[in-house]
Amino acid sequence: MLYSVISCTFLFNVILPANSTEREVRVYSGRHYNTDRSVYKKFAEETGIKVRLIEAAGISLVERLKREGKNSQADLILLVDAARITNAAKANLLQKIESSSLENDVPAGLKDPGKEWYALTRRVRVMVANPKVVDVSKITNYSDLADPALKGKVCLRNRKSPYNQSLVANQIVNKGQEATKAWLNGMISNVSQPFFPGDISIVRAVSKRKCGVGLVNHYYVARMLAGVNGRRDTLYSRKTSVITPTPAHVNISAGGVAKYAKNKAEAVKLLEFLASPKGSKGLAAPTFEHPLKEVNQNQIVKNFGEFTPDGVTVEELGNNNAMALRMMREAGWD
Repeated sequence: MLYSVISCTFLFNVILPANSTEREVRVYSGRHYNTDRSVYKKFAEETGIKVRLIEAAGISLVERLKREGKNSQADLILLVDAARITNAAKANLLQKIESSSLENDVPAGLKDPGKEWYALTRRVRVMVANPKVVDVSKITNYSDLADPALKGKVCLRNRKSPYNQSLVANQIVNKGQEATKAWLNGMISNVSQPFFPGDISIVRAVSKRKCGVGLVNHYYVARMLAGVNGRRDTLYSRKTSVITPTPAHVNISAGGVAKYAKNKAEAVKLLEFLASPKGSKGLAAPTFEHPLKEVNQNQIVKNFGEFTPDGVTVEELGNNNAMALRMMREAGWD
């Protein structure tokens, strides 16, 4: 039997173990990777627990949870970006769980002090540049995007992007509001065209010399280079250089147990599996993300160079999201 969740077009997909039992866990996931299903399948085979999965935009899942309330069918919530998972906790959509394995497997700064959510994978916000348009040797940090020398050469994803919101929150924590305001004003003044809808479109624009440098999550470039999006995007991405700031802003995908989970024990067990070294690597390796405790060993990602997280916690990113949005609007980041 399938269970309707978002609408008649969004249904639970059932991932069955080899020897199916009556135990199950229902997952609302904001991750959109077919390769995640192989990880759920391994979990099902090892535990005998069915995984019922629905994938949809993270914001849609959060709004659905609010509307469903106690009638929600969700057991486990998976979301991408620090603000989304912390906002879910603030909206009282998650519940505290006690798990020694989660505490051991998830590094400090990547988990909720209140034990309501835990990171599963890591993403690095990098800069992608066209060496035929800009001098890449002079772009080493996010602050360099405000350099007047880049007038008309910066392209950005729109303000709605949670990844950009978290980057701005990150700068607020690292440098304070005044310095962040100056950076935003300088960077936005260097943007000469409408804001883009996604990271992939930024890479394409940079490769076509529509601009010289942009901000993207590292795995988007890796997927393009690997041919996941087709030969044309591979050719586009090869014309660009990836610049990883030191230290770098790191974001996450994360999970938490739904407040009204009817299968709490199974949800905790799946979350533990996903956050374990094997589970985190299983999620991250094929998507070119980084697992929780090591770098992705794919040669394409390794070619981007080492990265050093800047130490800002996920909780701090979430707490500063509202301030980041306000400052982005004031700077004219549409």
